Amino acid sequence: MFKKILYPTDFSDVSKKALASILELKTAGAKEVVVMHVIDSRNLDAMAQYVPADLLRTQEALEKIAREEAQAIADALEKKGFTVKIRIEEGIPARNILEAEEEEGISSIVIGSHGVSNIKEMFLGSVSEKVIRKAKSPVIVIKRQRPA
Repeated sequence: MFKKILYPTDFSDVSKKALASILELKTAGAKEVVVMHVIDSRNLDAMAQYVPADLLRTQEALEKIAREEAQAIADALEKKGFTVKIRIEEGIPARNILEAEEEEGISSIVIGSHGVSNIKEMFLGSVSEKVIRKAKSPVIVIKRQRPA
């Protein structure tokens, strides 16, 4: 069930908590992890309307940061014995995640409940909610720790 895991990440705290859960799945037979980050094209489109001259530099900077963060995650997973693939894409996060699930032959998805854009604690994050509803494989959702 956990042989090949898709780990979509926005590098938020709850996303990092999800990474710890992946490490625990090693004993349940997890062997491969696809680390995925999607740069939301809707944010870039909005930016292009207001500061088009900076768009290319911003895209390049976002991709560079994402690659560095994803590589650090991949290195940590490889040290624990996982085979790792990195996917950095531009698009609509939930849609790209579901496409990667199909393309990669994923057996389960491990995702944080809320990302960096979370506004209210009482609602599930929009990306994770869409993935839960439409994914074909099991989805493990890691919740954010509530303040005491």
